[in-house]
Amino acid sequence: MSAEGARPKFSANLSMLFQEVPFMERFAAAAKLGFKAVEFMFPYDYAIADLKAALTDNGLTLVLINLPAGNFAAGERGIAVNPARQEEFRAGVARAIEYAQALGVPQINCLVGKTLPDVPVAEQRAALVANLRHAAEALGQAGIRLLVEHLNSRDVPGFFLDTTGKVLDILDAVGHPNAYLQYDVYHAQRMEGELTGILKTNLARIAHVQIADNPGRHQPGTGEIAYRWLLAEFMATGYDGYIGLEYVPTPNTAGSLGWIRDYGYSL
Repeated sequence: MSAEGARPKFSANLSMLFQEVPFMERFAAAAKLGFKAVEFMFPYDYAIADLKAALTDNGLTLVLINLPAGNFAAGERGIAVNPARQEEFRAGVARAIEYAQALGVPQINCLVGKTLPDVPVAEQRAALVANLRHAAEALGQAGIRLLVEHLNSRDVPGFFLDTTGKVLDILDAVGHPNAYLQYDVYHAQRMEGELTGILKTNLARIAHVQIADNPGRHQPGTGEIAYRWLLAEFMATGYDGYIGLEYVPTPNTAGSLGWIRDYGYSL
């Protein structure tokens, strides 16, 4: 893809945006504002037929979901590092593939989990590598990309992969061509900065980008990240994947989107 004239393709993260309405109403709300693509964390509490209808009825493409991540409501953020839960992890991979194939989802993200205080770190790392290798292979056979992201340890204390470097190190150990980095700019800014350099250096390994400003995790233009410049720099590389709007909108979702027009973009 030529960098000249490149424009971002934005995806509405329905887990974060449109909190004003129940989840199943967020598809219509996104389409009404002009979104063509959506993403969200977990589809598993909803029937495949209902989700498919919501997407079809509103002309939307679903570009990303997550693997099952344990008891998210109770604070779990994935189980891939837990050697005692490898069978549960593999069952989650199979379930995610079922949803993704039915809904046309091209990529699935893995939250790997928090460091376990009573299990040696080397054993957790070994379990993680084995689980990701299994997921990469199973998803690849289904024509779906596996993504892995880091979460900053200020917001999520103890998360096993809290920097870009740690994710890339694990992906190197996994050694599978179907394992990619999901780059969340908010988490990266909280932990390491060097946003443009990391994006450009690792472009071939990045399959999806998510954005929010810092502090507050609100929309671009509300914090310290120079998104007008950052997005222009990133699009100049030729990146043609989606950019997920995974932020806490203020004052509300519709009112949070003015930056897109101000930066010269559109939905």
